[in-house]
Formats: sequence, C-alpha cells, structure tokens
Amino acid sequence: MQTLIENVNIINPMEEIGTHQNVLIKDNAIEKISSKRITVKKDVKVIDGQDNYLLPGFIDCHCHIFGKGFHKEENMANPLGIHFYNAVPHAAQTINAGVTTIRDCGSADLSFKLAQKRKMFVAPKIHLSINPLVMTGGHFDLFLPSGFDMEIMYPGYPKGRCDGVDEVLKKTREMKRAGADFIKVMCSGGVLTTNTSTEFPQFNIEELKTIVCEASANNMKVSAHCHSLKGMNNCIDAGFSSIEHGTFIDKKTASRMVEKNVALVPTMLVHQHLYKNGFPAWDSYAKEKTAKLKEIVNVHKENIAMAYEQGVNILMGTDSGVIPHGHNLEELNHLTDIGMSEDEALACGTVKAAKFLGHENLGLIKENYVADLILVNSNPLDDISILSDNDNILKVIQDGFEVKN
Repeated sequence: MQTLIENVNIINPMEEIGTHQNVLIKDNAIEKISSKRITVKKDVKVIDGQDNYLLPGFIDCHCHIFGKGFHKEENMANPLGIHFYNAVPHAAQTINAGVTTIRDCGSADLSFKLAQKRKMFVAPKIHLSINPLVMTGGHFDLFLPSGFDMEIMYPGYPKGRCDGVDEVLKKTREMKRAGADFIKVMCSGGVLTTNTSTEFPQFNIEELKTIVCEASANNMKVSAHCHSLKGMNNCIDAGFSSIEHGTFIDKKTASRMVEKNVALVPTMLVHQHLYKNGFPAWDSYAKEKTAKLKEIVNVHKENIAMAYEQGVNILMGTDSGVIPHGHNLEELNHLTDIGMSEDEALACGTVKAAKFLGHENLGLIKENYVADLILVNSNPLDDISILSDNDNILKVIQDGFEVKN
C-alpha cells in the first residue's frame, strides 16, 4: 500500500521548515521525501496537502486511556464492561487531538494494545504499565475506611497494592507477566487520594531499588508518580527513569536528574484544569482535593521552569483520564509558558518522547521513519496554541493509514 502527500510544509523540531515537499509512504513507513514531483502508479492514494503543515504524530507520555475521572463511586456503580467500553471513545478523542502514541501510566491492560494492533477500533499505539504499584495507605490504595475496596480487579489485571521487598518484587513480576512495557510506582501522595499528602514520600529505598533491579533485568524502565522532594531523590537514588509531576522539585534535585539522565513529565495541564473546573458536586472529598491542588498550582509552574533552565529532559504528558481526553496538545501551551520555544515544546511531544520510549525511527518526518503524521492548517511555530484546537488538525496518519480525515 502506498500513499503520496503532495505540497506540504514539513516541520521537524529544531530544523528548518521544508517548504513545498512531497512525501511518499509505503506500508507503515516514509519511503521518499522530495521537493520535486514524485511519479506514482494510478492505484496510489494521493492527498493534496494544499500548502498546509505536516508534523510528526504526537506522543503523550502520561495518560490513562481507560480513565474517566477516577471516581471511586463509578467503580462501584458501573458494570465492569463500562471500564473497557470507555476506552473506545477516549481513543478516538486522543487520535483526533493528533496523538498517535501514548504511554499509559495505569488503567489500560493488554487487551487495549492487542485491539489497537488488530485495528478493532481507531486508537493510539500504547506503552503499558498495567497497574501502578502502591503501598498500603498510599496514593491509589482504594481500600476505604468503610472497609470497601474500590480497586478494579479482574483476570489479567493484577492488584497494585504491595509492601516490603518480597511483595514489590512479586508485583513487578506480575505486571510484567500481565504485559507491562514499563513499571509505574506511586512514590508520593496525590491529589485524588484522600488521607495522603503530596509532600511525603511513599515506599522506602530498599523497596524502590528492588523494583528497579527486577524491571532492569527485563529491560524495563520504571516511572514514579511523585510530587514529594524526598520521594524524587529516593527515586533518583533507586535508578528510576522518569519522574511524573515533580511538583516540589528544587535546583539540587534537578541537577541530580540531569546527572543521572532521569526524565521529567510535568503534566501541568491536569493541575490547571482541575483547579479551574473543580470536582463533581457529589464528591464528598472535593474540599480536601481542592486544598491540595491550590498548594500544587502555586509552586508547580515556577519549579518546572527552574528544572527546564537546569537542563532536565522534559517530556510531554497530560494525565488525560484524570481530566477529559482529547485536549492533549494544550500541554504544549504550558511548556512554552515556562520558557520553551515552540520548537522545543514540539520536540518534547515527538522526537524526545520517541527516544525515551526506545524508538529510533519515530518522532520525525524522515525517510525510513514510521509514518505517524498530522496535517495542520497553520504554522504552530508562529502560534503553538493552534494545536489545542482539534479542528485545526486536518488529518492524522498512523502507520501509513489515514485515521482522521
């Protein structure tokens, strides 16, 4: 199968724009790029780019494709099947936003990955963590004071709760067995879990090192949900590959992350969205969550800007699933707000994200690279906010197939 895209302006982060280019796709890869006319056979699909802008498909490095707000009450009220059916519209919304690959930080299982590969519905390609590891009483330990356990559980989706070296070792192996591509660990309190604080670390250093050792033996990276400064330093000491959120990061910790090559996924969009829009009226813990959010938004942007200035490797992630899906590229606005150029922000969601995930032929528009592409109607290097409006994303191509027109 071949597709020819004619008359487009190619944007690769940190490169000159390639004007009036033609791009030939064969199967799932870019075969040829030329400013000259490319002659093809009659059965080749031809797309008139109309002098619009062609970008690599985006990679969201932190989302929850099954998530719909993580309201424990809905876990109790809904049949389990709703958990899976939610993923179908969420996947379409994510594709329509221009995201062709996601790194799911907890909620999705192997069924989603297989369904996407088998093209059962339109969906981003996925890197799975299955279920985050959480200590008793920690962030997303959903065993409530009432005695009800609100954690979703079914065959092929191991529970994440574990304590001590032996249990975290076994849980890491269980997530690998269930199909995880990387391991996610809750290493501090969080906004959505009551009776936890974002300032305090979770899991001890021996537990964290055990998780990393076992994951590394299987060539898997380990990611930390972490707001806490002490928690971040524990994770750096243990050998984690990334910190998610990083709210209370300071200059010394940022320097350590640079030294140890630890990436940061700040997810600024989620905090701003929740603080602006709040929680459902029926959420009896809304007041406590809002208080924690206020503490976070007051320092998060300033601290992430400092981390950027220190040279920390920052990747685009949104925490979609906690907030509604389909607004992913709004995160780019927040990245430019901390001082990034438009080029740098684009790189965080394309080539840098691809490299972090281990893809050497993804995230750029180059010959022999995977044909994950988006066509937009104006130049985001002039105004990156145009990518926040899904109507400006005219087409999305994934593995050479047009999945949004």
